[in-house]
Formats: sequence, C-alpha cells, structure tokens
Amino acid sequence: MRIISGLHRGRHIQAPKNLPVRPTTDYAKSGLFNILAHRYAFKKLRVADLFAGTGSITYEFLSRGCENITAVDKHPGCVRFIRDTLHLLGAGTGVQAIQADALTWLKRHPGTFDIILADAPFAETPANELTDIVLGRDLLAKNGVLIIEHARHSDLSSLPGFSEMRQYSNVCFSFFKKEVPADVG
Repeated sequence: MRIISGLHRGRHIQAPKNLPVRPTTDYAKSGLFNILAHRYAFKKLRVADLFAGTGSITYEFLSRGCENITAVDKHPGCVRFIRDTLHLLGAGTGVQAIQADALTWLKRHPGTFDIILADAPFAETPANELTDIVLGRDLLAKNGVLIIEHARHSDLSSLPGFSEMRQYSNVCFSFFKKEVPADVG
C-alpha cells in the first residue's frame, strides 16, 4: 500500500500477508481524500477509522496533518501492525490504535468525531447498525460525517442521514450527516 499525499507522500508500507484485510485501493482513497480536502482542514479533525485493517486510511489522515485519529480493529495482528507503523511514521500521542469490536467501541465511546469512516468487510458491512449508533448517540460533531465504504451493489440511500454516494470502480463511499430538524414556524 502507498500513502498518496501529504508529509509521507509516496511512502510504501508493506503489510504482513497473514492479515485478514482488503485495503482500500489507491484510486478510491484518492477520490475520497480529494472530497475531504475540499471540505475540511485536516489538522483540526477528530477522526475514527473503524475496521481499520492495515491502517491505510489512518496513515493518509496522519500524512495530511491530522493529529487526532483513533483506528479501531478487532484483529490483534492488524492493531499491532498499525501501532508499529504509526511509531515508524512518528505519530503523536493523539493518534492511537485500539483493539476492539468497532460497533461495541462506538456504543461506549463518550466523545464526538468530525469524521467516522467505516470500512468493514463488504460481505459483512453493518450499515444499519453503524447509522443507528452514530446518529442515535449523536457521535458526529457539527458538520461531521459518517462515511461507509461498501461494494457498488449495496444501496444505502434509504438509511437515515444519507446525503450522497460516490463510486470509484467497485468501491463506493456513502456519506451520512446528522439530520437537522426543520425550523418550525
């Protein structure tokens, strides 16, 4: 895998072959981060990278100056690899990798995030549960977004908070926002 932009641009990171992962393609990652770069100042973001796998998304946020990132994955080998790579990249104390089930962790986390990105295995994408937990517990900061990466044959547009979907070959990113009640007047 390769870091696309920022401080560590072009750096290749070789993950162990025995990890149960499907890293986001460079094409899809590039498209996603182009969208985010036009909407956010990375340095001030609070990010949760759920089902983090190899940490590819985490490294991209880090490389672009984000200092508050939590990568969550339940596989101990993935978390160990992310921690080692973060150390190698000189990540600060605001960037961490946590071994936990992503949904359970979300249910217990007390704070809010500007971006919550979930990249579960496509066959197991828990989109309903993710939107229920994130929106139901009000885990998004003002102007925050939940982004669910999924296969192109999945249509998440009927879920609460859906705002848009972007497709990059076989990979899609669906964006969800807090539903703001209309002014009663």
